[in-house]
This record gives sequence, C-alpha cells and structure tokens, in this order.
Amino acid sequence: MKAIVQDVYGSADVLVLRDVETPAPGGDDVLIRVRAAGVEQGVWHLMTGLPFLTRAFFGFKAPKNPIRGREVAGRVEAVGQNVVGFRPGDEVFGTAEGTFAEFVCAKEGKIALKPVNASFERAAIVPVSATTALQGLRDSGQLRPGQDVLIIGAGGGVGSFAVQLAKVLGAQVTGVCSTAKLDLVRSIGADHVIDYQHDDFADGARQFDLILDTAGNRPLSVLRRALKPRGTLVIVGGEGGGRWTGGFERSLRAALISPFVGQKLTGVMATERQEDLRYLAQLIDAGAVTPVIDKSYPLADAAGAIRHMRDGHARGKVVITV
Repeated sequence: MKAIVQDVYGSADVLVLRDVETPAPGGDDVLIRVRAAGVEQGVWHLMTGLPFLTRAFFGFKAPKNPIRGREVAGRVEAVGQNVVGFRPGDEVFGTAEGTFAEFVCAKEGKIALKPVNASFERAAIVPVSATTALQGLRDSGQLRPGQDVLIIGAGGGVGSFAVQLAKVLGAQVTGVCSTAKLDLVRSIGADHVIDYQHDDFADGARQFDLILDTAGNRPLSVLRRALKPRGTLVIVGGEGGGRWTGGFERSLRAALISPFVGQKLTGVMATERQEDLRYLAQLIDAGAVTPVIDKSYPLADAAGAIRHMRDGHARGKVVITV
C-alpha cells in the first residue's frame, strides 16, 4: 500500500509517499480501507518531534510509528477474531496510528459507525478535534445550560466544533477569531463574535462562566481577566512556547495556580472513546453539528496539507483524501 512515511523528525519536507506493507489486523483490530484522514495539530507535533517532551513517548531519535495521521474515515476491510461490533463493509470513523495511508488498523474501541449524513471527508475531521471540544466543554469545563462561554480560536479545527457543541449543551456562545473567520463563526451558531485583530475580549467589559482556549498563546493573567470570579478556564493543548515543553507549560502553571484562586484553571488531554464518537455521530446526523472543511488535499500532498493547517488561516479543518 502507499503511505506517507517519515524516517526522521523535521518539517513537512521529511514526509515521503512510499510503498509499505499493508498491516494485518490482530485479534482486537479492525482493518480499515482509508477514504479520508483529518489533519490536526498532533500530526505536526509527531512529525517535528516538538516539543521535545513528546519524544519520550513516541521515539527519541525518530518516530516509533513512521506513518503519520490519526483521524480516519473509511470502510472495514477485515476484523480480528475478537472483534464483535464491526464487519467488513461497515463505514466507520475514529482514530488510529498511521492514517495517512491506504489501509490502517484501528482498535475496536477507537472507532464507531460513520454518521450517515456525513461524507467520508467530513467524518474524518471529527474524531480528535470534536472529541477534544466535547470533553473540554462537558468534562473539564462542566458546562451547564445558560452559561456564558467564550471560545478562543472559534474558527479553527477544535474551535469550530466547540462553538456548535456549546450551543448543543445550552450555552450562550461568544467566539473569538480573526476578521477572515467572522462570517464562519456566526454561521455555525455563535451568538456573539469578537475580532481579536480589532477588539480585546479581556478589556473588562464582559466576563464569562467558561473560557475554552484553543489558540494557546495568551498569558493566564489575560485570560483570567475575562473570567468570572468563580469561572472556569480550560486550556486545549499547547502551542508556541519553548522547544522542550512547547505551550504546555501554561497548563502546568494553571494547575499550580488553580488551588489558590477562586477560578478553576485546567487543561484537557482528550481521550477518543467509542461512546463519544457515537454521540457526535448522532449530533451530525441530526444536523446539530456540521464538520467544517477548509480545504482537501490528495494523499501525495500530505505535506502541503500540514503546512496549510499550521499557517493558522484554515477555516475549520484540513482533510486528506485517499
């Protein structure tokens, strides 16, 4: 099969389209013929090996798994002897390691039946980003109906799902984004939008019950000014910062400060679960959530897809078709 492979850490230039052996499913695996694969920030981190802290888990000198990609949508080709929930021909979506390829093996608990009303491309951008948004709002943020929620990075991959999911959960939603993404954020349900290029959401004019920060580049002191005295800040991932910890030091600092202030300051490390994928599929089929695709790339141009995702201008998400 053809796959996007890297032998060393580095920029998108290290990615190569290569013929590799098709994986064979183990007893608990589902072999998927990939139709589309989502592009999310984790792909960049594993490609570059940055921050260096990630290498302790994924390989010091080179990635343990040389094939990139984690989000997937496709058809089941074969199942292991212990798999009971899927059969060949099923259309599925979820997460696996090495989805920038023609075939990938996924664990049964990491996939679910694809939303009927979503194409493979739209389904493929859901598993990591929408799950992160859902768990950030519902689990880490403990969002309740009627609360005022601020989504920073509302026009991006996680943010575009967070706006819609916050509305599903009954919140009043304000989205923060660039001028170019204002219309998108309005169209997916935000009650209010703030253009960070012209306005300061932390000017004290308004405070929020919950802030979900997907942008990863504002100091905690700024974010706390926009938060109610008993409000909750949820930090998604980490971007920027140093080469050792990236932006994840903000989450660490938040955890240290939180016990000593009235506000709850926390991060979220999402775990893709089948029950959440099923819930998201139901919302998509009901029309309550619409996956937003900015641009589609062929498998051979996975490097271009990652570059486009990283430049920060994508409206929604980038997807690779196979």
